[in-house]
Amino acid sequence: MLSAEHLNASYKDLQVLWDISFHVEEGEIVALVGANAAGKSTILKVIAGLVPLDNGTVSFRGNRIDNQPAHKIVELGISLIPEGRRLFYDMTVHENLEIGAYGRQAWREKERTLREVYRIFPILQDRKNQLTKTLSGGEQQMVAVARGLMSRPKLSLFDEPCLGLSPLNLREIFRVIRELRKAGTTILIVEQNVKQTLSCADRAYVLENGRIVMQGTGQELINSEHVKTVYLGL
Repeated sequence: MLSAEHLNASYKDLQVLWDISFHVEEGEIVALVGANAAGKSTILKVIAGLVPLDNGTVSFRGNRIDNQPAHKIVELGISLIPEGRRLFYDMTVHENLEIGAYGRQAWREKERTLREVYRIFPILQDRKNQLTKTLSGGEQQMVAVARGLMSRPKLSLFDEPCLGLSPLNLREIFRVIRELRKAGTTILIVEQNVKQTLSCADRAYVLENGRIVMQGTGQELINSEHVKTVYLGL
């Protein structure tokens, strides 16, 4: 479904991605794990059209997208759920969700998608007329995920979806991720909770200093001595 080849990217004079290559098959949950500043979020922003490449290619379903603007990439079927939620806090839950369906096709299917989203997150239906700033942190993260689903993505990019959440809300986010995969959405996830993420992932890549240093199934990496020592504290 997604192929990234020899990605190099920089912020001004600081290069943060060095010859990154990986792929995501349709129906998979694939994780990018590593320490802070390893380049994980930058990879998602490159795919979403928010950070330009110095060189390299990104292809989605066989077509290059690294030369496409962000709104076109959303219309092709890729949605980014950003780190830090990035919600409109003085708007209601319902209004935030509607914004996620701004594309023409998504807007035509908005009512059906809203019903599906409220089925996944029933508490958001109860809160739909509340201002988003009045919600708890966990509920706000649900809004961020739900907004990302409103464009009816084929591939969802999750950037630190569990940041700052309680263990209960963390389990809820991973429940949703598994449910989305079961419903046919492919997932690429960046997350600091390495053990939980690898337990959920079909495959994963470990990044260090902007380079991929390991890859394998989620279980293979959980069992890796390097991952145990560096990321799991075992």
